[in-house]
Amino acid sequence: MQTEPSQSLVGEEYEVEIGPVAHGGHCVARTSEGQVLFVRHALPGERVVARVTEGEEGARFLRADAVEILEASKDRIEAPCPFAGPGRCGGCDWQHAKPGAQRRLKADVIAEQLKRLAGLTPEEAGWDGTVLPAEGDKLPAGQVPQWRTRVQYAVDADGNAGLRRHRSHEVEPIDHCMIAAAGVSELGIEDRDWSGMASVEAIAATGSQDRMVILEPRPGARLPLVELDRPVSVMRVDERDGGVHRVHGRGFVRERADDHTYRVGSGGFWQVHPKAADTLVKAVMQGLLPRKGDMALDLYCGVGLFAGALADRLGEKGAVLGIESGKRAVEDARHNLAGFPRVRIEQGKVESVLPRTGITEVDLIVLDPPRAGAGRKTVTHLTSLGARRIAYVACDPAALARDLGYFREGGYRVRTLRAFDLFPMTHHVECVAILEPAAKGL
Repeated sequence: MQTEPSQSLVGEEYEVEIGPVAHGGHCVARTSEGQVLFVRHALPGERVVARVTEGEEGARFLRADAVEILEASKDRIEAPCPFAGPGRCGGCDWQHAKPGAQRRLKADVIAEQLKRLAGLTPEEAGWDGTVLPAEGDKLPAGQVPQWRTRVQYAVDADGNAGLRRHRSHEVEPIDHCMIAAAGVSELGIEDRDWSGMASVEAIAATGSQDRMVILEPRPGARLPLVELDRPVSVMRVDERDGGVHRVHGRGFVRERADDHTYRVGSGGFWQVHPKAADTLVKAVMQGLLPRKGDMALDLYCGVGLFAGALADRLGEKGAVLGIESGKRAVEDARHNLAGFPRVRIEQGKVESVLPRTGITEVDLIVLDPPRAGAGRKTVTHLTSLGARRIAYVACDPAALARDLGYFREGGYRVRTLRAFDLFPMTHHVECVAILEPAAKGL
């Protein structure tokens, strides 16, 4: 017996009271029938008209945009960006909220995830409940920090560069991005015809004057002649294997943090906010309190940011092992840390490489996993190594909270947690948790 397909509710409108913020850049509301709505472009406490953008009858929840504000929050402002709003650019979540309110919303999400997934209150996590702005980012409402040093533009069928709409492949053409760093804006990506390209990524290093453009052609398309007003390295994405290949200039940019210069290849990871690397190194080192002669692990080490900072502080008798899965990132890390003979970088997945090392005891651990977090298997292994302190750097509060629960099962407690607003105007937030053996905290 065939069942009738559920009827789409896209386009339906509901007048709703907006409830708390949820993980992911939206707020929770309910229709008069009790249907859960995840509403973007709204703020807690508001009354709005919400138009459904995804969902059908019988679904557990619907996604919606606030298309009319009936009762506004005191934290609401006019979005500074002309491309923000329902159905427009999906890059920013909180353009319509005052900067201080954005940080409070992020703090609410962290607190909710800690409670739900780790069973921790802010006090139990050693967190004061605040999200700190990066240096120079504390601006009046209506002003936008230009923090994004790496922007990936999508290209529409007419060759216009833009940004994708929320949860969509559709491109919103733009003539500028307000959160782009000045070095990115100076490249003028939005002013050029990119016909034949699927995407154009612009990178403006903050540790040097290095600039890079990464072109991803559509199948069968030829690269355009790129003429820019300043020296720029040009790379292309190979449609066959997804690899990134050099067309012109260097295959890397040079970044600077903690008094070191780091080479970062075109496919490598570096924090997007210009103050992020120094902010995180400072928080991690203040939490770990490295000692001369310590043995340390830097897991998911990228191009060696934390390994370099540790090597500086551990002295000639200390040692650092870094593990990273990306081949190009490992090459960069080995280059960046060549001056430290007691630093070794291994390539592979942490959960595979770490058991093969035979290491049974360490003093310090830094882990900066991807958004999905480290997971139970890796956390269980780490808790068996007896580290004096562990620094967990996280870009996803849910994955962090889940893993903190695993650490607690393994006999570790959170000593301190700090949160940083390194992604202004978006729902993303960076956290640094410092853990120690629970017995030590008794």
